[in-house]
Amino acid sequence: MFDSASPRSHGLLEQLAQLQQALSRSLTSEAFPDGIRAAAAGSFPPINVGRTERSVEVYAFAPGLEAQTIDVTVERGVLRISGERRPTQRGSAEATQVYAAERWYGRFSRAVTLPDDADTANVEASYRDGVLRVSIGLREAARPQRINVQ
Repeated sequence: MFDSASPRSHGLLEQLAQLQQALSRSLTSEAFPDGIRAAAAGSFPPINVGRTERSVEVYAFAPGLEAQTIDVTVERGVLRISGERRPTQRGSAEATQVYAAERWYGRFSRAVTLPDDADTANVEASYRDGVLRVSIGLREAARPQRINVQ
C-alpha cells in the first residue's frame, strides 16, 4: 500500500537525491575551476599546492582516512594521490534510515603536475589530523643562489 516506505524504494530515492545534488553542483558556477591549475569544486580531496625555495608543498585535506589506505605515487612528473573513503555506518544498514548523507565516500584520485625542477627522488609524505602533506624537493640547480658582490 505504501511503496515509498519500503527499504528498496528508500535506496532509489537516496540515489535520485545524490544524482540531483551532483547535477546541481555541475551546473552552478561553483563547479568551474577558479584558476588554471585548480580542479572543479567538490573534487576530493581538496588540495593546496605551493612552493618554497627548497620544495614544492602539496596539502590534501582528507579527514577520516587511515594513513596506510592513502596511495602517493610520482611518475613522469605527476604526483598522484589516491585511495578510498569507506562509508561509516552505525548499527545494521537495514535498521538505519538515512535522512541526509552529505559525506562523500568511494574511490578518489587527484593528480598534480610537478614543475620541471622538482626532484622526484626526494619526496616525503606524512598524514596527521586529516591532512596529508607531500613535500617534493627541488633540484639544487633550481634553488636560488646568493651571489656575493665585490
